[in-house]
Amino acid sequence: MRVIFHLLLIWGLGSVLVSCTTNSSPHPEKSFADDLIKRIVPEYADQFSVEHIPSDSSDWFEIESVNNQIVLRGNNGVSIASALYYYLREYGHCQITWNGTNLKLPEKLPVVEGRIRKDSPYEYRYYLNYCTFNYSMSWWDWERWEKEIDWMALHGINMPLAITGQEYIWDQVYRSYGFTDSDLDPFFSGPAYFSWFWMGNLDGWGGPLPKRWKESHKDLQLKILQRERELGMKPVLPAFTGHVPASFKKYFPDAKLKRTNWGNDFEDTYILDAGDALFAEIGKKFLEVQSEVYGTDHLYSADTFNENEPPTDDPKYLAELSDKIFEGMKSADSDAIWVMQGWLFYSHRDFWKAPQIKGLLSTIPDDRMIILDLAAEIEPVWKRTEAFYGKQWIWSMLHNFGGNISMFGRIENVAHNPAEALHDENSGQLKGVGLTMEAIEQNPVLYELMTDNIWRDTPIDLDSWLKKYIKNRYGRTTPDLEKAWQILVQTVYNGQVIRDGAESIIVARPTFEGYRRWARTKLNYAPEFLLPAWDLFVGSMDDGNQYEGFLYDLVDLSRQVLANYALPVQQQMSLAFKNKDKEKFEQYSQELLVLIEDLDRLLATQKDFMLGPWLAHARECGFTVEEKDLYEQNARDLITLWGNADNRLHEYSNRQWSGLLNDFYKPRWEQFISQAKTDWDHFDQKAFDKNIKQWEWQWVLSKNEFPVNPQGNSFEIVVELYKKYRDKIVPLTNIQPQIDYNY
Repeated sequence: MRVIFHLLLIWGLGSVLVSCTTNSSPHPEKSFADDLIKRIVPEYADQFSVEHIPSDSSDWFEIESVNNQIVLRGNNGVSIASALYYYLREYGHCQITWNGTNLKLPEKLPVVEGRIRKDSPYEYRYYLNYCTFNYSMSWWDWERWEKEIDWMALHGINMPLAITGQEYIWDQVYRSYGFTDSDLDPFFSGPAYFSWFWMGNLDGWGGPLPKRWKESHKDLQLKILQRERELGMKPVLPAFTGHVPASFKKYFPDAKLKRTNWGNDFEDTYILDAGDALFAEIGKKFLEVQSEVYGTDHLYSADTFNENEPPTDDPKYLAELSDKIFEGMKSADSDAIWVMQGWLFYSHRDFWKAPQIKGLLSTIPDDRMIILDLAAEIEPVWKRTEAFYGKQWIWSMLHNFGGNISMFGRIENVAHNPAEALHDENSGQLKGVGLTMEAIEQNPVLYELMTDNIWRDTPIDLDSWLKKYIKNRYGRTTPDLEKAWQILVQTVYNGQVIRDGAESIIVARPTFEGYRRWARTKLNYAPEFLLPAWDLFVGSMDDGNQYEGFLYDLVDLSRQVLANYALPVQQQMSLAFKNKDKEKFEQYSQELLVLIEDLDRLLATQKDFMLGPWLAHARECGFTVEEKDLYEQNARDLITLWGNADNRLHEYSNRQWSGLLNDFYKPRWEQFISQAKTDWDHFDQKAFDKNIKQWEWQWVLSKNEFPVNPQGNSFEIVVELYKKYRDKIVPLTNIQPQIDYNY
């Protein structure tokens, strides 16, 4: 059910027409697939031949060798791109991930015996979460977006969330009612906080937003949408859910507004009541302006009450509410389909029981709504809602929260559960699979595995799949590497006990306790069980394996082992303080600080673990010094305090990154240790927290630079740290005090 993309689409307000394609070929998607091949494997592009065969059936692709060419055949650009990646993986033993790419192919490409055909059992293959646009994508330019769209196509994605540039639409709509800069400057958030601004959780934080950002990201969104549509994707654009400026009453004094607050850490926001006639009017105008600027594929994302409860649990009220929201969509687009993140049914399950969920969904036709079971690999909501009471729905993997980089995942669930749900007689209108992580660029194995479900309808045999994954990633497979990955499956990727990846005590606001709210250190495995995998990886370095994937995994595993080790070191420091043993306190406090320094040096060898690029890209988005400073402040704030100095979300988006370790986490621990020594007999944790918050805020406002290119040799530093720490870890871990993890 692919929407044919018109050759001309109204992109901007007024009568300016912009061509949606740059090729006059009668088969434009073939041309765009050819272009993708040239971007991915330019030296081999002439050995591939593309055949685009449109069809109304489910998506499919074929691969075969004909006349010394590898023929990639499919019904749209995504299918052809998926055929390319299937060939690269299965015949070229290649891999393309955020954290390491292997495209080492022989001069003459391998021949395909016979014809390979794959059909997708899923109409929809969804991608992205509102949060991804900030935890990972805040500072992306077109060059980075182009790579991601290629990644989407190669991995079979055909339904991406596309919310870049929405601030431009909101600006146009509210200015059409007479709103001025003074009305809107307190409304728009800074660029690192758009996700929560779009969802109605906050206003203004991190702003005021420069006009130049709105214009530049409108242009960026046009490029994003054009490329996604060229490849046959159907982007999901947002709809109006009632979020209005605080100045709304100034222009509409009789408007019915609901004042709401997202956890008391930000100013109140205002939601226009769906029963107010203005709701339908503004909702219609929003979609009309958006369609004029960005076009439409008739898929609209709208999430009511994101982490905010409705004013009543009356199912009738909830039914009327959703009916009005959908009527607003239909008034602007008679073909509108509502795409809803099902997060509220998971996060606020005490409120959303069967009558409330039924009420909310009851007034929308089953074929006009798609529910994302947002965290199905954690808790499949479809199983307790009779498959969302007849609505179309998508089995989704959430996996990552806040952009934390711990090795973690429910690998067995991801391998088996989508296909099991597909064949479950109670799964109703299961129409797709999706990736709905809060952030990307970590744990690539989970994303390669999840997207491999797209072109199959049977569970994945994890053992055989991992053998191929290892060979494609490292250029070879060995018994040691296979054994190492079996250990990883049983430890970091076993998906037991905890909801999301455990954090290191290093990133916690310093304490003598063994955890903090957003630096929860409980592991889903005994830390010593991970050490044999480290042994095997270090032992596999002797041939100088230079594959990007191996280097990343080696550093990541070493990071995880040492990040885990920080807890027993810190707990011994705490025990020494409790026992008033100054000698032991000095020993373990210094060991903790040196461990942080060592981790910083290790992570500096890999670009994916560095603070510098994150800050540099933020500054590059600005045109003036003032803009650059504002964006850097946004970037620093999100990954540390998240909001102001007293924000409850501090450390929610913590990152174990080189630069952040030495410049933020280590100085905090140094100040904590120093204060403990000074107040040896009457240390006051609350007083320390109050003071350190101000230091943290000054760090957010600072502007010192960090390296943007890797430094040091990964192999050499791993070997050094392995020799230094390997024999110390088990003895100290085994005498670690028992920690109360009841949080």
